[in-house]
Amino acid sequence: MGKRITQQARGKGSLTFRVRPSAYKHKISYPVLSYSGVAKIVKLFNSAGHTAPLVKIEIKEEKEGKGKTKNKIEKSYFIVPAAEGVYEGQEIYIGTRPENKDPENGDVVVLKDIKQGTKVFNVETVPGNGGKILRSGGSSGVIMLKDNKKVEVLIRRRKLKLNENSRAVIGVAAGDGRKSKP
Repeated sequence: MGKRITQQARGKGSLTFRVRPSAYKHKISYPVLSYSGVAKIVKLFNSAGHTAPLVKIEIKEEKEGKGKTKNKIEKSYFIVPAAEGVYEGQEIYIGTRPENKDPENGDVVVLKDIKQGTKVFNVETVPGNGGKILRSGGSSGVIMLKDNKKVEVLIRRRKLKLNENSRAVIGVAAGDGRKSKP
């Protein structure tokens, strides 16, 4: 008789091959599609289930009160992989920057608004679905062509055509060098 291969042993769920539940307690997501504006990096932390460090980002939205009540400021948070060079307390933009300035590392931008040749990571495959590709430490893709509602992203030697309304984070995912030997 042969030996079970590792995939089969993991599928059985024995104590030897069980994943720690705490490793995947952080859910990576983007804010609602309609939101655009300033956000602030509140916390930069490591997660056992991810190769790149994660960033907790705070969004403040003003909600109008009815009658004599004043406007309320509601805070919401979302978590994405950290871009290389970001720090706690840094202000980033979701959507386009004012006065049409170029986006900086860590900004969350729609693919159609990103210049060709810009490096991106944590890219959505479907708009509003949250980042699904290029999330591991040190990974990035390059924006190539833009034509009739599709944007082409170059990932190593492979070209991927995505919806122009999908979002991505500008820069390279932090955590590069984890595989390099001393």
